[in-house]
Amino acid sequence: MFSTSRFSTSSTGFKRFGDDFDFPCPDPTKKQTIQDPAIETNIQVSLEELAAGCTKRLKISRQVLTPGGGTSREEKILTLDIKPGWKAGTKVTFERHGDQKPGVIPADLIFVIGDKPHQYFKRDADNNLLYTTKVSLRDALIGCILHIPTIDGKVLSVQLNEVLQPGAQKRIPNEGLPLPKCPGKRGDMIVTFDVEMPTNLSMEQRHHLANFV
Repeated sequence: MFSTSRFSTSSTGFKRFGDDFDFPCPDPTKKQTIQDPAIETNIQVSLEELAAGCTKRLKISRQVLTPGGGTSREEKILTLDIKPGWKAGTKVTFERHGDQKPGVIPADLIFVIGDKPHQYFKRDADNNLLYTTKVSLRDALIGCILHIPTIDGKVLSVQLNEVLQPGAQKRIPNEGLPLPKCPGKRGDMIVTFDVEMPTNLSMEQRHHLANFV
C-alpha cells in the first residue's frame, strides 16, 4: 500500500496538489503581429560617385491605410546618402516603408549598393582600382611613357624603363577609391600591362629581332 504525506505550504513554500499555480497563459484576445518579408533592391553606383560620395533620391509608391479603414497609394521620396568608398554589397535599410496592410507590420525596404560597370576600371575588395592597358612589344622591350587615366579625371604620365613581361603589374599609390574605415586614405591603382605580341613577322623582322636579343 502506498502512502502519501502532505507538505505544509507555510513551512516549505510548496503548494499542495489542487492549489492554484501562477503559470503564464497567452491572452486569446491578443493577435501575434507579423511583418512582411524585407524587399531588397539593387542600386548601381558609378565608381566616380563612390570616389566622392553622392546622394540618390528614389521615388517609391506604396499602399497606405486610410483613417476610414480603406487603402490608398502614396508616393514618397527616399534619400540615400552614399559615403565615399562604400563597398559593393553595402545595405541601406528604410524600416517599415513597404505596403501597409491591416494587422501586418510593413516590410523593410533594403537597397543594396553595387558597382556600375566602368569603361576603364574595376575595383577589388580592398578598394584598389584595377586598370589594364595595352603595350606594344617594342615599348615593352625598350620602355616608354604611358598616359594613365584616374577616377578623378586626371591623367598620369608614367615612365616605364624596365622590360615588361606580359601580365606585369605596376602599383600607383593613393589612386584608388577612399577607404571608408580609414578617413583620408585611399586604395591604390593596379595597372596590368597587356603586351601585344605580333601575329606574324617578316624574315627581315625576324633577323633584326634575332640580332637584338
